[in-house]
Amino acid sequence: MNKSELVDVMAADAGISKAAAKKALDSMMNNVEKSLKKGGRVSLVGFGSWSVSKRAARDGRNPQTGKTIRIAAKNVVKFKPGAELKNSVN
Repeated sequence: MNKSELVDVMAADAGISKAAAKKALDSMMNNVEKSLKKGGRVSLVGFGSWSVSKRAARDGRNPQTGKTIRIAAKNVVKFKPGAELKNSVN
């Protein structure tokens, strides 16, 4: 499912316009992003939680040349599914 399909389903389920559903989805995504940028954690009970983790710098290899390269440290977003989501998939 892509974003436009999700907006269509949200609009149908909630009985609202597609424009309102898109606005709600965009707001949710923007606020999750803002919270993660601040180093926070976003938790939706039963669904899951997003958090930011630091990945250390490391050495890697260029697969074409075999030469060692330095991969810079960076922050990565992690998602941990909640129990209800895990159980509904299995």
